[in-house]
Amino acid sequence: MKINPLNIESFDYELPDERIAKFPLAERDHSKLLVWREGTIAERRFYNLGEELPEGALLVFNNTKVFRARLIMHKPSGARLEVFCLEPHAPADYENAFSARGESQWRCLVGGLKKWKEGALVIDFEMNGKPCRLEAYRGEQIDKAHVVTFRWDADATFGEIIEHLGRIPIPPYLNRECQEIDNTRYQTVYSRIEGSVAAPTAGLHFTPRLIEELHTRGIQTSEVTLHVGAGTFLPVKESDASLHTMHTEHFVVERATLHRLIANVGHIFSVGTTSTRTIESLSALGWRVVQCGSPEAERVVGQWEIYDIPSEKSGKELLTALADWMEREGIEHLSAATQIMITPFYRFRIIDGLVTNFHQPKSTLLLLISAIVGEEWRNIYRYAMENDFRFLSYGDSSLLFVPKQF
Repeated sequence: MKINPLNIESFDYELPDERIAKFPLAERDHSKLLVWREGTIAERRFYNLGEELPEGALLVFNNTKVFRARLIMHKPSGARLEVFCLEPHAPADYENAFSARGESQWRCLVGGLKKWKEGALVIDFEMNGKPCRLEAYRGEQIDKAHVVTFRWDADATFGEIIEHLGRIPIPPYLNRECQEIDNTRYQTVYSRIEGSVAAPTAGLHFTPRLIEELHTRGIQTSEVTLHVGAGTFLPVKESDASLHTMHTEHFVVERATLHRLIANVGHIFSVGTTSTRTIESLSALGWRVVQCGSPEAERVVGQWEIYDIPSEKSGKELLTALADWMEREGIEHLSAATQIMITPFYRFRIIDGLVTNFHQPKSTLLLLISAIVGEEWRNIYRYAMENDFRFLSYGDSSLLFVPKQF
């Protein structure tokens, strides 16, 4: 499908540095909550979320966990470089990559790359009372990343090594080093599956107490897994946003989650843009089943693929086709990857609302917001700016309802 030109300058606004939340609030669920329904704005606290959601709503969380992806390593000469692990290369799946012993290959960004012509980078450390060494060897370049081979002599998995030596990769716009508070607060309380280099930040406001209260109110919760990549921070550099190349992210959905989505069509609220991209990508996989009998999950869901689905095909119909295929094949967990880019030209098939933070100017995330609220995003962000809302990852939150006519 050909996407109409989309002027990125139409999604710009002034974001002063002092409005970017550099640290989290003392209590997660005490952040402000802006509620937008059909053009009206209300202001609450996040712990009031249950009062704003309709009875029988289903909240969908992204249970990914941020891993300590930043490694500070040195050449034998003493030169300092930063190796930022983006995603596994060999083994190519996260579970096997984290459980590998002795050697693992990752696609990495390297800070100070010009200093690393050849030879190994090293970290000498102690683990379980024994001296150990981690070595890194530079390999081929893939896009802006390099394949880096890690070798170590400790009796430990790569997951244990990076947990011991790595640092949490907080967003670059915080303009500060990772601190102890980030180790816990740059994770959601329901994070379980390691693989992200950035937190699904809409979920940072939830507490176990709030989730329990939501359940008491009859609000259901479910989970998907999408590993957030560094591409989430990439700005749109093209003046025509439709020419921007969207990054690819890997996700996993359980068959039981599909059945829960099907049962709750009309009351589905995604927690964060990552959950949204996962849920809406399921439409494309379901359409593949309808067309050719298989979701072909090894093939990435293309950037514009969701726009090619006929408008008469409902989200429920497509989810059912995918769930039925999984049942026939005896598959409990479906692993896939998505490159979808949600813009104002998209009409949501599955979600009915979104819990999300306030995003950077001229970002793909802001384009996604405008797909829900249209030009109202300006009024929403103006209200937030004029009423002391905090912006970006550690900032305040919003609850946006997809208009009924969509």
